Amino acid sequence: MKKEGKNNVSRRAFVGSTAKALAGFMILPRYVLGGKSQTGLLYTAPSDMINLGLIGGGKQGKILSSYFLKTEQVRFVALSEVYKAKADLTLKQIKDTYVKMPQLGNYADIAVYNDFRELLVRKEVDAVVIAAPDHWHAAMAVRAAEAGKDIYCEKPMALTVKEGRAMVNAARKYNRVFQTGSMQRSWHEFRQTAELVRNGYIGQIKSVKVNVGPPPKPYDLPAEPIPDGLDWSKWLGPNEVPSVFNAELAPPVTKDVYPNWRNYREFGGGMVTDWGAHMFDIVQWALDMDQSGPVEVIAPDGGEHPFLTYKYAGGITMTHEKWEWNNAIHFIGTEGEIKVQRGKLETNPASLKDRVIGDSEKHVYHSTDHYKDFLDAMRKRTKPICDVEIGQRTASVCNIGNIAYRLNRRLIWDPAKEQFRNDAEANTLLGRKMNKEWGIHIA
Repeated sequence: MKKEGKNNVSRRAFVGSTAKALAGFMILPRYVLGGKSQTGLLYTAPSDMINLGLIGGGKQGKILSSYFLKTEQVRFVALSEVYKAKADLTLKQIKDTYVKMPQLGNYADIAVYNDFRELLVRKEVDAVVIAAPDHWHAAMAVRAAEAGKDIYCEKPMALTVKEGRAMVNAARKYNRVFQTGSMQRSWHEFRQTAELVRNGYIGQIKSVKVNVGPPPKPYDLPAEPIPDGLDWSKWLGPNEVPSVFNAELAPPVTKDVYPNWRNYREFGGGMVTDWGAHMFDIVQWALDMDQSGPVEVIAPDGGEHPFLTYKYAGGITMTHEKWEWNNAIHFIGTEGEIKVQRGKLETNPASLKDRVIGDSEKHVYHSTDHYKDFLDAMRKRTKPICDVEIGQRTASVCNIGNIAYRLNRRLIWDPAKEQFRNDAEANTLLGRKMNKEWGIHIA
């Protein structure tokens, strides 16, 4: 019998290894099996679209469904929404999109559920898009991960620090791709800002001003009649203490406005999390703090700290204060400055605005489409530009700022342990109680 050399493989070994490879190949999700174009980019055949389930069919859900359909890589197969009129409006928009974009193929009926858990049991749903109010995010995302779905979740990622960590833990435990909806990371002006800062073009960063709106307040709106078609109990979901309905929380479809639930502590984090999840996020990115955060947060004291102030370990301070631009960031360095908001970038020196960052310099993750980036990450099984850990770190910056506002004092933060040091009262505000039906395990 011929002896097998080191580089020879026996027939038995070949057959065995091939069978294992085929078995592994056969259980791969459908969307992983796409091909590559001549440029090396992944593409999806018309018969191999990614199936999405939309959880939350209100104003933001309607917007996100449009963005995802424009990628020409998805189809929505299920929708969960507790307000029937809003579900109907979102379904109509999706149908209209198919008419305007025949390349998507023929429209197929979309199943609608009052309870998102029914959507999660559908095996053909590859991923979910969560566009429900903030108080629902963790309860939905953790269950989605447990059901084996990849997740796109609107920002701010979580209502509390502990809920955000539960979302990270679930995504990691079940090997889920998770994109946080802080889509400014996929915009040129913010990527340019991050790379200018990281490469030292304005010298050492001394301070950063972030202009976003105020923190939340306790819910205080009067009770109004619950409209037909709204399941108010399911809208409240995991909140342990019930709240009365008011149309500011869930406006009728005749008012095309963003609802004001985000202004109230029970449901959101005010503008500190709503816009802060965009602007504080870019600061974290530029400072290379995506795995960490500040070490101190100081409430306005009428003296040395007139504004909410964050301090990082390296000495950089970041303040939540009004300046000339709304919803914007002002980086101040030893050798220059950068001002940035959506669609607007000003630098000093002025030449930095259009500075081409060289191949040998520091670069951040490059994405030009937040939604395609998520879909590409699903196919590759890689982390997208705003992975769940990044979403958690940004949301934590916002949430600890709100806690400082609420307690009106200085707090020492440990970003590694995600706890305040020697402050039991502040640490109790890192989480919240949820009711038995919708609560999730919080470490």
